[in-house]
Amino acid sequence: MMQTHPFFCFVAKNDLDVGRLGLSGRPTAPTPQPGSSRAQSWAPPASAEPTPDGGDTPRAHKTIGGMNFGRGLCRTDSNRLGTALGQGRQSLGMWQMVPGANVSRLLARSGVDWVLVDCEHGNIDDGAMHDAVPAIAALGVSLIVRIPDMQSWMVKRALDAGAHGILVPLLRSVQQAKEVVQAAKFPPQGRRGFGSPFSCDRFSPMPSFTGYLQQANDALLTMVQIETQEALDAVDEIAAVEGLDVLFIGPFDLGNNIGYPILEGVVAPELDEAMTKILAACRKSGKKCGIYSTDGEQARVFKERGFDMISVATDYTALEFVLKQQLCAARGEERPSKKGSY
Repeated sequence: MMQTHPFFCFVAKNDLDVGRLGLSGRPTAPTPQPGSSRAQSWAPPASAEPTPDGGDTPRAHKTIGGMNFGRGLCRTDSNRLGTALGQGRQSLGMWQMVPGANVSRLLARSGVDWVLVDCEHGNIDDGAMHDAVPAIAALGVSLIVRIPDMQSWMVKRALDAGAHGILVPLLRSVQQAKEVVQAAKFPPQGRRGFGSPFSCDRFSPMPSFTGYLQQANDALLTMVQIETQEALDAVDEIAAVEGLDVLFIGPFDLGNNIGYPILEGVVAPELDEAMTKILAACRKSGKKCGIYSTDGEQARVFKERGFDMISVATDYTALEFVLKQQLCAARGEERPSKKGSY
Protein backbone atom coordinates (compact mmCIF):
# COMPACT_ATOMS: atom_id res chain seq x y z
CA MET A 1 0.00 0.00 0.00
CA MET A 2 1.32 3.43 -0.93
CA GLN A 3 2.20 5.52 2.11
CA THR A 4 1.47 9.25 2.26
CA HIS A 5 4.31 11.41 3.52
CA PRO A 6 3.39 12.95 6.92
CA PHE A 7 4.16 16.48 5.70
CA PHE A 8 1.66 16.23 2.87
CA CYS A 9 -0.91 14.76 5.25
CA PHE A 10 -0.44 17.85 7.40
CA VAL A 11 -0.91 20.21 4.45
CA ALA A 12 -4.03 18.41 3.27
CA LYS A 13 -5.52 18.46 6.78
CA ASN A 14 -4.93 22.20 7.02
CA ASP A 15 -6.66 22.64 3.66
CA LEU A 16 -9.68 20.80 5.04
CA ASP A 17 -9.68 22.91 8.20
CA VAL A 18 -9.72 26.09 6.13
CA GLY A 19 -12.65 24.73 4.13
CA ARG A 20 -14.63 24.02 7.31
CA LEU A 21 -14.01 27.55 8.53
CA GLY A 22 -15.44 28.89 5.28
CA LEU A 23 -12.32 30.92 4.50
CA SER A 24 -11.81 29.29 1.12
CA GLY A 25 -15.28 30.01 -0.22
CA ARG A 26 -15.65 26.34 -1.09
CA PRO A 27 -17.89 23.54 0.19
CA THR A 28 -16.66 21.71 3.27
CA ALA A 29 -14.70 18.60 2.39
CA PRO A 30 -15.15 15.33 4.29
CA THR A 31 -12.54 14.45 6.90
CA PRO A 32 -10.25 11.57 5.85
CA GLN A 33 -11.22 8.31 7.53
CA PRO A 34 -8.74 6.71 9.93
CA GLY A 35 -6.56 4.20 8.17
CA SER A 36 -7.05 5.79 4.77
CA SER A 37 -3.96 5.48 2.60
CA ARG A 38 -4.40 8.97 1.18
CA ALA A 39 -5.42 12.25 2.77
CA GLN A 40 -8.32 13.84 0.91
CA SER A 41 -8.02 17.40 -0.34
CA TRP A 42 -10.70 19.94 -1.16
CA ALA A 43 -8.80 20.94 -4.32
CA PRO A 44 -10.98 20.20 -7.37
CA PRO A 45 -10.02 17.66 -10.00
CA ALA A 46 -8.07 19.06 -12.92
CA SER A 47 -11.14 18.95 -15.15
CA ALA A 48 -13.42 20.90 -12.82
CA GLU A 49 -14.59 24.49 -13.13
CA PRO A 50 -16.57 26.57 -10.66
CA THR A 51 -20.31 26.86 -11.09
CA PRO A 52 -22.13 30.12 -10.30
CA ASP A 53 -22.99 28.83 -6.82
CA GLY A 54 -19.33 28.12 -6.03
CA GLY A 55 -19.41 24.35 -6.57
CA ASP A 56 -17.42 22.34 -9.07
CA THR A 57 -18.97 20.78 -12.14
CA PRO A 58 -16.71 18.44 -14.12
CA ARG A 59 -16.26 19.51 -17.71
CA ALA A 60 -13.88 18.81 -20.54
CA HIS A 61 -10.52 20.55 -20.31
CA LYS A 62 -9.97 22.70 -23.35
CA THR A 63 -7.20 24.62 -25.05
CA ILE A 64 -7.86 27.98 -26.71
CA GLY A 65 -5.29 29.64 -28.93
CA GLY A 66 -2.45 27.65 -27.43
CA MET A 67 -3.51 28.52 -23.87
CA ASN A 68 -4.93 25.96 -21.48
CA PHE A 69 -8.14 27.21 -19.92
CA GLY A 70 -10.42 25.55 -17.42
CA ARG A 71 -8.04 24.27 -14.76
CA GLY A 72 -8.29 25.55 -11.20
CA LEU A 73 -5.27 27.87 -11.29
CA CYS A 74 -6.60 29.51 -14.46
CA ARG A 75 -9.90 30.53 -12.92
CA THR A 76 -10.93 34.15 -13.25
CA ASP A 77 -10.43 34.74 -9.53
CA SER A 78 -6.99 33.11 -9.52
CA ASN A 79 -5.14 33.94 -12.73
CA ARG A 80 -6.87 36.87 -14.39
CA LEU A 81 -4.29 37.22 -17.17
CA GLY A 82 -4.31 33.51 -18.00
CA THR A 83 -8.10 33.54 -18.11
CA ALA A 84 -8.23 36.59 -20.40
CA LEU A 85 -5.72 35.15 -22.84
CA GLY A 86 -7.37 31.75 -22.75
CA GLN A 87 -10.70 33.33 -23.66
CA GLY A 88 -9.16 35.34 -26.49
CA ARG A 89 -9.53 38.70 -24.75
CA GLN A 90 -6.94 41.47 -24.78
CA SER A 91 -5.39 42.22 -21.41
CA LEU A 92 -3.93 45.41 -19.93
CA GLY A 93 -1.39 45.62 -17.13
CA MET A 94 0.90 47.82 -15.06
CA TRP A 95 4.69 47.74 -14.69
CA GLN A 96 6.39 47.87 -11.27
CA MET A 97 9.98 49.09 -10.95
CA VAL A 98 9.84 50.69 -7.49
CA PRO A 99 10.07 48.27 -4.55
CA GLY A 100 7.43 48.08 -1.85
CA ALA A 101 4.23 46.16 -1.18
CA ASN A 102 2.27 49.42 -1.00
CA VAL A 103 3.36 50.25 -4.55
CA SER A 104 2.33 46.74 -5.62
CA ARG A 105 -1.11 47.17 -4.09
CA LEU A 106 -1.57 50.60 -5.67
CA LEU A 107 -0.84 49.21 -9.13
CA ALA A 108 -3.06 46.17 -8.57
CA ARG A 109 -5.99 48.37 -7.48
CA SER A 110 -5.86 50.36 -10.73
CA GLY A 111 -8.25 47.96 -12.48
CA VAL A 112 -5.78 46.00 -14.63
CA ASP A 113 -5.59 42.24 -15.12
CA TRP A 114 -1.91 41.95 -14.25
CA VAL A 115 1.11 43.66 -12.72
CA LEU A 116 4.62 42.88 -13.90
CA VAL A 117 7.31 42.99 -11.22
CA ASP A 118 10.48 44.05 -13.03
CA CYS A 119 13.58 42.44 -11.56
CA GLU A 120 15.64 43.18 -14.69
CA HIS A 121 15.62 46.98 -14.91
CA GLY A 122 13.61 47.80 -11.79
CA ASN A 123 14.99 48.46 -8.31
CA ILE A 124 13.59 45.13 -7.15
CA ASP A 125 15.77 42.42 -5.65
CA ASP A 126 14.77 38.91 -4.62
CA GLY A 127 13.40 40.01 -1.25
CA ALA A 128 11.38 42.86 -2.73
CA MET A 129 10.00 40.47 -5.35
CA HIS A 130 8.83 38.13 -2.59
CA ASP A 131 7.05 41.10 -0.96
CA ALA A 132 5.39 42.25 -4.19
CA VAL A 133 4.04 38.87 -5.30
CA PRO A 134 1.64 38.22 -2.37
CA ALA A 135 0.57 41.88 -2.23
CA ILE A 136 -0.61 41.72 -5.85
CA ALA A 137 -2.12 38.24 -5.58
CA ALA A 138 -4.16 39.22 -2.52
CA LEU A 139 -6.11 41.67 -4.69
CA GLY A 140 -7.03 39.05 -7.29
CA VAL A 141 -4.64 40.39 -9.93
CA SER A 142 -2.19 38.25 -11.88
CA LEU A 143 1.45 38.80 -11.03
CA ILE A 144 4.17 38.34 -13.61
CA VAL A 145 7.87 38.49 -12.76
CA ARG A 146 10.47 39.60 -15.28
CA ILE A 147 13.64 37.90 -14.14
CA PRO A 148 17.02 39.68 -14.43
CA ASP A 149 18.67 37.17 -16.74
CA MET A 150 18.07 33.93 -18.59
CA GLN A 151 19.05 31.58 -15.75
CA SER A 152 17.01 28.60 -14.60
CA TRP A 153 17.40 29.32 -10.89
CA MET A 154 15.84 32.76 -11.44
CA VAL A 155 12.85 31.15 -13.13
CA LYS A 156 12.48 28.82 -10.15
CA ARG A 157 12.72 31.64 -7.59
CA ALA A 158 9.96 33.63 -9.30
CA LEU A 159 7.59 30.69 -9.69
CA ASP A 160 8.31 29.39 -6.20
CA ALA A 161 7.37 32.84 -4.86
CA GLY A 162 3.96 32.27 -6.45
CA ALA A 163 4.21 34.19 -9.72
CA HIS A 164 1.46 33.43 -12.21
CA GLY A 165 4.01 33.67 -14.98
CA ILE A 166 7.57 34.64 -15.84
CA LEU A 167 9.00 36.90 -18.54
CA VAL A 168 12.54 36.19 -19.73
CA PRO A 169 14.45 39.07 -21.38
CA LEU A 170 16.83 39.19 -24.34
CA LEU A 171 16.09 35.80 -25.89
CA ARG A 172 18.41 34.97 -28.78
CA SER A 173 17.68 31.47 -30.06
CA VAL A 174 15.22 28.61 -30.36
CA GLN A 175 17.40 26.53 -28.05
CA GLN A 176 17.22 29.20 -25.35
CA ALA A 177 13.43 29.24 -25.70
CA LYS A 178 13.34 25.49 -25.13
CA GLU A 179 15.58 25.86 -22.08
CA VAL A 180 13.22 28.47 -20.61
CA VAL A 181 10.31 26.05 -20.99
CA GLN A 182 12.35 23.30 -19.33
CA ALA A 183 13.11 25.57 -16.36
CA ALA A 184 9.46 26.63 -15.97
CA LYS A 185 7.79 23.20 -16.11
CA PHE A 186 7.68 20.32 -13.66
CA PRO A 187 8.72 16.86 -14.94
CA PRO A 188 8.10 15.22 -17.30
CA GLN A 189 7.67 18.37 -19.44
CA GLY A 190 10.58 20.14 -17.72
CA ARG A 191 12.98 20.05 -14.81
CA ARG A 192 11.57 22.55 -12.31
CA GLY A 193 12.06 21.43 -8.72
CA PHE A 194 9.02 21.07 -6.45
CA GLY A 195 8.87 22.10 -2.81
CA SER A 196 7.98 25.77 -2.29
CA PRO A 197 5.41 26.35 0.48
CA PHE A 198 4.55 29.79 -0.96
CA SER A 199 3.29 29.03 -4.47
CA CYS A 200 -0.14 27.74 -3.48
CA ASP A 201 -0.92 30.83 -1.38
CA ARG A 202 -1.02 33.07 -4.46
CA PHE A 203 -4.23 31.55 -5.80
CA SER A 204 -7.79 31.76 -4.53
CA PRO A 205 -9.17 29.33 -3.61
CA MET A 206 -5.80 27.99 -2.52
CA PRO A 207 -4.98 24.63 -4.11
CA SER A 208 -3.42 21.75 -2.25
CA PHE A 209 0.22 20.90 -2.94
CA THR A 210 -1.00 18.09 -5.19
CA GLY A 211 -3.39 20.40 -7.01
CA TYR A 212 -0.64 22.92 -7.68
CA LEU A 213 1.76 20.24 -8.91
CA GLN A 214 -0.84 18.80 -11.28
CA GLN A 215 -2.02 22.14 -12.68
CA ALA A 216 1.03 24.42 -12.74
CA ASN A 217 2.49 23.26 -16.07
CA ASP A 218 -0.72 24.15 -17.89
CA ALA A 219 -1.83 27.17 -15.89
CA LEU A 220 1.33 29.24 -15.35
CA LEU A 221 2.45 31.50 -18.19
CA THR A 222 5.86 31.10 -19.81
CA MET A 223 6.85 34.23 -21.73
CA VAL A 224 9.97 35.37 -23.56
CA GLN A 225 10.97 38.75 -24.94
CA ILE A 226 11.74 39.19 -28.62
CA GLU A 227 14.16 42.11 -28.56
CA THR A 228 17.33 40.96 -30.35
CA GLN A 229 18.22 40.59 -34.02
CA GLU A 230 18.83 36.87 -33.54
CA ALA A 231 15.40 36.31 -32.00
CA LEU A 232 13.73 38.40 -34.70
CA ASP A 233 15.40 36.34 -37.43
CA ALA A 234 14.18 33.10 -35.81
CA VAL A 235 10.81 34.37 -34.58
CA ASP A 236 8.71 31.84 -36.51
CA GLU A 237 10.70 28.94 -35.06
CA ILE A 238 10.63 30.44 -31.55
CA ALA A 239 6.88 30.95 -31.72
CA ALA A 240 6.49 27.26 -32.59
CA VAL A 241 8.26 26.07 -29.41
CA GLU A 242 5.86 23.96 -27.37
CA GLY A 243 5.28 25.30 -23.88
CA LEU A 244 5.75 28.98 -24.70
CA ASP A 245 2.59 31.01 -24.17
CA VAL A 246 3.50 34.61 -25.01
CA LEU A 247 6.12 36.36 -27.14
CA PHE A 248 6.58 39.81 -25.63
CA ILE A 249 8.08 42.69 -27.58
CA GLY A 250 10.54 45.03 -25.90
CA PRO A 251 10.48 47.93 -28.41
CA PHE A 252 13.47 49.81 -26.98
CA ASP A 253 15.98 46.95 -26.90
CA LEU A 254 14.59 45.59 -30.16
CA GLY A 255 15.16 48.95 -31.82
CA ASN A 256 18.67 49.19 -30.38
CA ASN A 257 19.61 45.68 -31.49
CA ILE A 258 18.36 45.96 -35.08
CA GLY A 259 19.92 49.38 -35.60
CA TYR A 260 16.80 51.55 -35.33
CA PRO A 261 16.65 52.86 -31.74
CA ILE A 262 13.69 54.81 -30.44
CA LEU A 263 14.92 58.40 -30.09
CA GLU A 264 12.69 61.14 -28.65
CA GLY A 265 9.76 58.75 -28.86
CA VAL A 266 10.04 58.25 -32.63
CA VAL A 267 9.61 54.69 -33.92
CA ALA A 268 11.37 54.07 -37.24
CA PRO A 269 9.39 52.28 -39.99
CA GLU A 270 11.89 49.41 -39.87
CA LEU A 271 11.23 48.87 -36.16
CA ASP A 272 7.48 49.04 -36.71
CA GLU A 273 7.85 46.43 -39.45
CA ALA A 274 9.79 44.18 -37.06
CA MET A 275 7.01 44.42 -34.46
CA THR A 276 4.44 43.53 -37.10
CA LYS A 277 6.54 40.50 -38.06
CA ILE A 278 6.54 39.25 -34.46
CA LEU A 279 2.78 39.70 -34.15
CA ALA A 280 2.28 37.76 -37.40
CA ALA A 281 4.49 34.91 -36.14
CA CYS A 282 2.35 34.64 -33.02
CA ARG A 283 -0.84 34.56 -35.06
CA LYS A 284 0.60 31.83 -37.28
CA SER A 285 1.61 29.64 -34.32
CA GLY A 286 -1.47 30.29 -32.18
CA LYS A 287 0.59 32.01 -29.48
CA LYS A 288 -0.18 35.32 -27.79
CA CYS A 289 1.78 38.52 -28.43
CA GLY A 290 2.52 41.13 -25.79
CA ILE A 291 4.17 44.53 -25.99
CA TYR A 292 5.50 47.24 -23.69
CA SER A 293 3.96 50.70 -24.05
CA THR A 294 4.79 53.97 -22.35
CA ASP A 295 1.31 55.32 -21.64
CA GLY A 296 -2.40 54.78 -22.12
CA GLU A 297 -2.58 56.46 -25.52
CA GLN A 298 0.15 54.26 -26.94
CA ALA A 299 -1.45 51.22 -25.29
CA ARG A 300 -4.71 51.99 -27.09
CA VAL A 301 -2.87 52.09 -30.43
CA PHE A 302 -1.29 48.70 -29.75
CA LYS A 303 -4.67 47.35 -28.66
CA GLU A 304 -6.22 48.45 -31.95
CA ARG A 305 -3.39 46.72 -33.82
CA GLY A 306 -4.35 43.43 -32.20
CA PHE A 307 -1.73 42.85 -29.50
CA ASP A 308 -2.97 40.56 -26.75
CA MET A 309 -1.07 41.71 -23.64
CA ILE A 310 -0.22 45.40 -23.29
CA SER A 311 1.34 47.42 -20.50
CA VAL A 312 -0.31 50.76 -19.76
CA ALA A 313 2.09 52.60 -17.45
CA THR A 314 5.26 52.18 -15.38
CA ASP A 315 5.14 53.30 -11.76
CA TYR A 316 8.32 55.41 -11.64
CA THR A 317 7.86 57.33 -14.89
CA ALA A 318 4.11 57.73 -14.39
CA LEU A 319 4.65 59.22 -10.93
CA GLU A 320 7.31 61.60 -12.23
CA PHE A 321 5.03 62.74 -15.06
CA VAL A 322 2.02 63.34 -12.80
CA LEU A 323 4.10 65.28 -10.27
CA LYS A 324 5.48 67.56 -13.00
CA GLN A 325 1.98 68.10 -14.38
CA GLN A 326 0.62 69.10 -10.98
CA LEU A 327 3.53 71.43 -10.26
CA CYS A 328 3.02 73.18 -13.60
CA ALA A 329 -0.69 73.52 -12.83
CA ALA A 330 0.10 75.12 -9.47
CA ARG A 331 2.49 77.58 -11.13
CA GLY A 332 0.04 78.40 -13.90
CA GLU A 333 2.43 77.00 -16.49
CA GLU A 334 1.65 74.85 -19.49
CA ARG A 335 1.51 71.21 -18.51
CA PRO A 336 4.15 68.97 -20.11
CA SER A 337 3.17 66.35 -22.66
CA LYS A 338 4.51 62.82 -22.33
CA LYS A 339 7.09 62.59 -25.10
CA GLY A 340 10.51 61.01 -25.36
CA SER A 341 11.94 57.54 -24.84
CA TYR A 342 9.66 56.74 -21.93
